[in-house]
Amino acid sequence: MSNKYVDIESISDLHNFYAYAKPKHPLITLIDLTQIDMNNRPKDGMLYRLGFYSIFFKTVKGILKYGKSNYDFDEGSLMFTAPYQVISPHVDLSLEEGWGLFFHPDILNRKELGSRISEYSFFQYDSNEALHISDEEKELIRVCVENIKREYSQNIDKHTLQLILSNIELLLNYCNRFYDRQFFTRAKISNDIVQRFEKSLKEYFAQDTLIKAGLPDVKYFAAKLNLSANYLSDLLNKYTGKTTQEHIHLKLVDKAKSLLWGSEMSISEIAYELGFEHPSHFTKLFKSKIGQTPKAFRNLN
Repeated sequence: MSNKYVDIESISDLHNFYAYAKPKHPLITLIDLTQIDMNNRPKDGMLYRLGFYSIFFKTVKGILKYGKSNYDFDEGSLMFTAPYQVISPHVDLSLEEGWGLFFHPDILNRKELGSRISEYSFFQYDSNEALHISDEEKELIRVCVENIKREYSQNIDKHTLQLILSNIELLLNYCNRFYDRQFFTRAKISNDIVQRFEKSLKEYFAQDTLIKAGLPDVKYFAAKLNLSANYLSDLLNKYTGKTTQEHIHLKLVDKAKSLLWGSEMSISEIAYELGFEHPSHFTKLFKSKIGQTPKAFRNLN
């Protein structure tokens, strides 16, 4: 049975879909999801794609399938989705408490926040990487959200847009802080992930040759750990000061050094052994990390 997708492109479409009152602003809205009759729309086999950013707080009691994971919302938490990520409600889903803040990318056009929205990497996290917040954190979030609603609900003037964006940015910055706290308060889980990643990285580069396997990417290791690529990189950065990509490059360079000093292979042969399709790409990466070309490094021996 093929999946059926429902695309909701605009804030107006979202209100129509939910049979909710007419939106007060065309590009942003806050919806009390406890007021939505979930029985008015199809559930089985439906996948939903929203054409805008969304932030959900403790919206449902039950199971929500998001990406490859099932997530239980039966506790205070925030989940973030970027435009056109797929969400699939479970048939046993029932609303309990919460809200959804939705804002269209067009509201960010030609604004500083629009150029930096990708920096808030939690919009690309999987559902099982949701942000769990304390009562104090919940209150800070509530104030930001209420300020946003107040601004778009009153008469629009020349200050409205900037105040809306400022409060969105404040909200996202708080969430960045709270995620940093979560990485460390869940230290055992985080440390286990770091150790499992380092073990996988070591095993991958322990292969005699990477000609067939090729160079690993961030998604490869994230998939092995059942995490999103962004979450893994952010966690590693918090604990080690380096992203997943930086760890991969460092391990690659270490193996390259061993081959340069411990074998008679040419630079091109070493590049192919390490999984590079083009030796020039290997030389460029090696020089960016070591400050010397592979040839110059070898000649130091």
